[in-house]
Amino acid sequence: MPRSDLGLERLAAPPAPGARPAGTAAAATTPGHPGPARAEPARNTRSGAAERAASPAGAAPTGAAVARAASATGGARPEDQDPTPTDPAPHPGTGTSTRPDPNPLPTPGDEFTSGAGEQLAALIARAAHAPSALVHFVDGELLRFYGGFGLPIRWEDVGETRLRDSLAGLIVADDRPLVIGDLATDPRVPAGSPIRRQGLAGAYLGQPIRDDTGAVVGICCALDTEPHAWSDADVAAVGDAARLGTLLITERRGRLEVDRQRRFLDAVVDSLHDGVTACDAEGRIVLVNARMQRLWGQHRVPTDLADGAAVAGLGDGDGRPVEPGDVVLQRALRGERLRDESMVLQGRGRRARHYLIDAQPILGPDGETVGAVQAVQDVTRQRRAERFRTCELAVVTALAAAPTIEAAGPRVLEAVVGTLGWTHAELWLVDDAAGVLRPAASWDSPSWQSGIEVPAELPYGTGLAGRAWQAGKPLWIRDVGRPQSLISPETAESSRLHTALAIPVRNGLEPLGVLTAFADTIEDPEDELVALMSGISAQIAQFIEKRLVEDLQRQLIRTKNEYLALIGHELRTPLTSIAAYTELLRDADAETLVAEGPRLLEVIDRNSTQLRHIINELLELSALDTGHAAVQLSPIDLAEVVREAVQRTRAAVAGEPVAIVDELPGELVLPGDRHRLRQVVDNLLGNAVKYSPDGGRIEVRLRTVGRAAELSISDTGIGVSQEEREKMFTGLYRTSRARDRAIPGTGLGLTLSRAVVQRHHGTIELSEHEGPGTTVLVRLPLDAR
Repeated sequence: MPRSDLGLERLAAPPAPGARPAGTAAAATTPGHPGPARAEPARNTRSGAAERAASPAGAAPTGAAVARAASATGGARPEDQDPTPTDPAPHPGTGTSTRPDPNPLPTPGDEFTSGAGEQLAALIARAAHAPSALVHFVDGELLRFYGGFGLPIRWEDVGETRLRDSLAGLIVADDRPLVIGDLATDPRVPAGSPIRRQGLAGAYLGQPIRDDTGAVVGICCALDTEPHAWSDADVAAVGDAARLGTLLITERRGRLEVDRQRRFLDAVVDSLHDGVTACDAEGRIVLVNARMQRLWGQHRVPTDLADGAAVAGLGDGDGRPVEPGDVVLQRALRGERLRDESMVLQGRGRRARHYLIDAQPILGPDGETVGAVQAVQDVTRQRRAERFRTCELAVVTALAAAPTIEAAGPRVLEAVVGTLGWTHAELWLVDDAAGVLRPAASWDSPSWQSGIEVPAELPYGTGLAGRAWQAGKPLWIRDVGRPQSLISPETAESSRLHTALAIPVRNGLEPLGVLTAFADTIEDPEDELVALMSGISAQIAQFIEKRLVEDLQRQLIRTKNEYLALIGHELRTPLTSIAAYTELLRDADAETLVAEGPRLLEVIDRNSTQLRHIINELLELSALDTGHAAVQLSPIDLAEVVREAVQRTRAAVAGEPVAIVDELPGELVLPGDRHRLRQVVDNLLGNAVKYSPDGGRIEVRLRTVGRAAELSISDTGIGVSQEEREKMFTGLYRTSRARDRAIPGTGLGLTLSRAVVQRHHGTIELSEHEGPGTTVLVRLPLDAR
């Protein structure tokens, strides 16, 4: 059924027994606002006769009496007056501004419904001796409900109606009162009115409500369910009520306009990228926009500046804790105007956030401070980007100034830990031969008190670094304390670490190592951090490859020079001897030839053999380097190979003051070339004996470490200085101690040994050695590659 301005289709019949009195809560849902309708305050439901009986001497009250009565009651109920502002009840995360709201914006259809309108309608009914009364206001082409008295109907049934279908439309169109004694017979009732369509009866008395310019802004009307002869006093009383309605409706319309403007302003403030907070003169928070709510996140928004939440975890630009009186908004309340004030919000279990704040006081009409406002800009991402650039520069500087990755590692990790604000970082390098990762460097934040033990090695696929090596991609662990986090529960608990990030260090597809970092807070994955760490790992990979290339270049230059030295010395010396003794043989007479010939020929043979040995080693080394020398990999028992070499060496030095001690397993099978590996073992044992001219002890040990076999041969001979260790594998290099003692040799043995070991995907090095002597360590993988 279409709505009516009067609802007379229901006024024609008395309320059913037990019906809800007019003005009580209606079990209805406001359009656009699902859910139970709000409960309305109960209205006066006494009939017009009862009202007349209550009047002195039965006289009808005049319009002035209505005005005086309305004035005596304040024209509205106390709850309709603007209450004193109170502390807001902030609702973090709602996405709307929060502020004291004594006059919340009504829902659609009841914007102007108020206790003042209901009281005005009651006075109209009393003054006009009518059982019911209504107050409407004009909203464009619609008529909206403002207040009613004595109506046994629901709010939405008279909420709004089109003017052209209502009696109020006649008042607006004619700009004068409308008096109808009998609705059933009066031709002025619009044909489209619900009154006509339903055949309703009754009487109507309406007066226009004008604003201060004379425009009609509303309608006051008295209603009766039976024909009624309205007196001049009734018309005058409703007219006086209409003049009182001017004040009420104008005030209410103004309030609605203020509410609409406030909502508009709230939408503008909520759309800002800056967080906005305002307080009143007493420091109570009266506005927090949506952006500020998001900046606070799950933390409680303070209710006033004296609240401890206002300074919890807050620090100035230098990180010093902020005292309650130094909060930016408090300073603005004291009259300061602040621009780009730096603040840091940090705390246990959350990452530090950086802000720039502008704040200023809010001045009243007479210049007094009535509050303060601040705009907060989150610059965490910008600050982090600046730190990222600083970190990259520090990494580049550290790598540029360091001779090795082991030397650069601590400075690189220090830059990483400082930039991320995390706790601990590690750099691991791949030991291909052993199939494990070995730590090259680690770094702890200076503020971190817990010692973090770094294992000596991590097998392939074991631990966070080993799993990143295996996966070949970055791994972000949100909390290492959770089950199956790749870190043992004991380590996670003792170190109090949470978030972990591991980035493979690769040269193309070749794994070189893993870079790991740990935080003491739980943090969600961030692409920016992964990108930063990936960039640093790429720089580390380039550094390792560059150093390798530089080493190869130096080795090439050194090898070229050493070849020249070889031609100039190692080859020329035996050739000179051969030429000299050949000349002696040529010039010797028969007697001398018989007496000295055998000795001279022996010298020539020895030097010729030395020349052939040097040439063969050079050719073999060249073949191994270029890949022309065949290395046939098949399962062999390395323990047996080493045992045979030890036994042969023992037999060769029998009677010499040299003791050879071995510690070998019964069997150790791996893929290898038996002949080539025997050549390596013979070279190493020969060097150990050669460089122990005064006797001593040679120890041979073979064992399994991870997925690699480790062969170590130690002696107590002349030893090799730290600076010369790596040079021993560059070809034709002999230590200064060997040259000083005139120990014979070409310097090719270790170079050939390294070439053979590398063809087996293994490593060989001179390792740390306690006391005099040297230890050579060979690692060979147990698995075919």
